[in-house]
Amino acid sequence: MKSLTTIATILIIVGALNWGLVALANFDLVAAIAGESFGQTSAFSRLVYGLVALAGIFQAAVMFGHLGRHERKSVTA
Repeated sequence: MKSLTTIATILIIVGALNWGLVALANFDLVAAIAGESFGQTSAFSRLVYGLVALAGIFQAAVMFGHLGRHERKSVTA
């Protein structure tokens, strides 16, 4: 579970940095890496965006206590 949480955190950081670049510089890093221009999507960019969304859902579930209960108990015990 710890490695999944780490991967989810990295994906959330990637998503946050990408949205920050979109807001501040009108630049979509994921699209640029995929060889697309701003606003265009490819199978790769949709995959990355989908993984970022799943990572956010996963982290929200962990944060609000729906996942990882056994980890939290072992930390406090």
